[in-house]
Amino acid sequence: MNFLEIKDLKKSFGQGESHIDVLKGIDMTINKGEFCVLLGPSGSGKSTLLNIIGGIDSLDEGELIINKHHLKTMKEKELSQYRRDHLGYIFQMYNLIPNLTVRENIEVGAYLSKKPLDIDDLLHTLGLYEHQNKLPNQLSGGQQQRTAIGRAVIKNPDILLCDEPTGALDYRTSQDILQLICDINERFGNTIIMVTHNESIKYIANHICVLHDGIIKEDYMNTDRKRVNEVDW
Repeated sequence: MNFLEIKDLKKSFGQGESHIDVLKGIDMTINKGEFCVLLGPSGSGKSTLLNIIGGIDSLDEGELIINKHHLKTMKEKELSQYRRDHLGYIFQMYNLIPNLTVRENIEVGAYLSKKPLDIDDLLHTLGLYEHQNKLPNQLSGGQQQRTAIGRAVIKNPDILLCDEPTGALDYRTSQDILQLICDINERFGNTIIMVTHNESIKYIANHICVLHDGIIKEDYMNTDRKRVNEVDW
């Protein structure tokens, strides 16, 4: 059964001479529990598509159905509740609250959920248990990103949306973060949708969607999924 279904989705910005069609008729489906990677060059529309799935941007035409929720017909209050109940966000920038500890930053996400994960268990999974009482400025970049991931995952969201989550990290730390995201996918069963410029990441996902100039150029399943430490870039 399709968990996420997109039908002829279109999105444009601007008017008159500044009008630009960003998404020109997207059709795709994502099954529950998949790790789906959205690939493509800058300007291909992948971040716009992620923002529409996340209820941040609206679609102009078409349909977007997630677990029987029709996003196009939702009012703003319904969208806010949908984001709160069903989505977790991981961005390139960590956006941690500077005067809260690691544990407290993650608890912020727990307060938004009706079904949060156990925080001590998650801190161990994230490798942050021994750092839980530190402030963000006492952490490395990788530890800050792990904290941001924890804040998103503690909600136990149906979908985890990742926008270039390793873009600001070095190679080794990027590998650690990607492996952590894979482990979360396997352990907790969250559907993961990740936007990235890094084509090597497609080898660790099980669903790859390549966008170019607002359309889907390729959409296929990876039958030979690799571990992160088997991939180099």
